[in-house]
Amino acid sequence: MSTKLPEKDSELRFLDRLARSTGRRTFLQWSGITIAVAAVGCSDNNGPTPPTGVDLGSGDPGVLNYAYALEQLEAAFYTQVVASFYAGANAGEQSILTDIKNHEVIHRDFLKAALGSAAIANLTVDFTSITFTDRASVLGAAKTFEDLGVAAYNGAGKLLLSPDYLLLAGKIVSVEARHAAAIRDLLVANSFAGSDVVNGNGLDRAFTPSEVLTLADPYITTTITANNLPTT
Repeated sequence: MSTKLPEKDSELRFLDRLARSTGRRTFLQWSGITIAVAAVGCSDNNGPTPPTGVDLGSGDPGVLNYAYALEQLEAAFYTQVVASFYAGANAGEQSILTDIKNHEVIHRDFLKAALGSAAIANLTVDFTSITFTDRASVLGAAKTFEDLGVAAYNGAGKLLLSPDYLLLAGKIVSVEARHAAAIRDLLVANSFAGSDVVNGNGLDRAFTPSEVLTLADPYITTTITANNLPTT
């Protein structure tokens, strides 16, 4: 599998523009554009019934599969949120959650396309612990997923050998951080981060794949094996 991403890929151009946009208000206006420029379709139906277990693999493809697994989880969650908003969701909240859902679907589908035949199968998820009709439950779960996603990308960057993939991961994590800030602002007005995720040096958390997969496990039915992922 080649580690060279197409230089003119439309999704990379989208992520570059999105990562360089300067503010949450600007970011939240991108939903209409994201659908138009996605490298692959933004269908919410991501394929056949998944198997009971998958192995992420090794090297850069393994790290991308790790990211792909997390994007599957996030895309599935927001797809369910948007399909039937929680009680009392106002127009602004619906717009934010729809924008985030569109981006997560793009990230999921783009990583699948980049991996090609090396992509893991579709995962099954378990959201029974989340009450989708309740605002606090939905936004609390969204905060968990977004904070975990940022920490996951932060920890995985050093594991990538390809500069193209490292560039892509950096662009995606910048968008995930915008998601996390938006969700935190919905939970507590005029906030965007906290000492639970940003340390005294102004740096966000970085988690290892084993830490992330353990925290994500309650929401994923498919058994994920990550024994062959690089560690340094």
